[in-house]
Amino acid sequence: MNDENIVEIKSLKKGFDKGKITALNGIDLTIKKGEFVSIIGPSGSGKSTLLNMIGALDRPDEGTINVAGYDLKGRKDLSEFRSREIGFIFQLHNLIPNLSVVENVEIPMFESGLSGKKMREKALILLDYMNLSDKVKRKPTELSGGERQRVAIARSLANNPSIILADEPTGSLDSKNGEMILKRLKDLHDKEEVTLIMVTHDLKVANLAERTIEVLDGKIKV
Repeated sequence: MNDENIVEIKSLKKGFDKGKITALNGIDLTIKKGEFVSIIGPSGSGKSTLLNMIGALDRPDEGTINVAGYDLKGRKDLSEFRSREIGFIFQLHNLIPNLSVVENVEIPMFESGLSGKKMREKALILLDYMNLSDKVKRKPTELSGGERQRVAIARSLANNPSIILADEPTGSLDSKNGEMILKRLKDLHDKEEVTLIMVTHDLKVANLAERTIEVLDGKIKV
């Protein structure tokens, strides 16, 4: 970790249902490059909305948000930002069921300019890294929950992201598989120095991070 901020958020607000629901109500937050941060809070607190904002899956109503040098509020096309900077890991994997494991991992590379051969080579290396070399031709439905989540982690690394966003990555797993996934993520953070931002409801999981941020009623609790 260094002193450079990779995430800078000021007075961020976001509402839904034409303003009837306030998800974020004035968030101020900075995250250092290479930092491992956990975001906690009860259901409906705004933590997943905050993660989606950082990943440019949604846009703020008010305030400023700069991530990896990109102005996420002012910039119109954010597809380049997502493809270059962000790796997503979701609780329910979001794998495409009719594609093989290796094809799922290749998806984030389609905008990279790599040839099909290079994409396949890289996907196989990532799957080997996740100890899934014997599952590359399987479909997601043929895998266990822990294996599917490891495929999701491999996919999140395919575009060499500067930031990995993990939304409840162990939420649908048993304790054994959950611990394995967390070890993989922590090893990844330690070895690759990637910025890791993880939403979780589990305090035991949150305590693995270097810093824990609590969100309550759309604000960061201080």
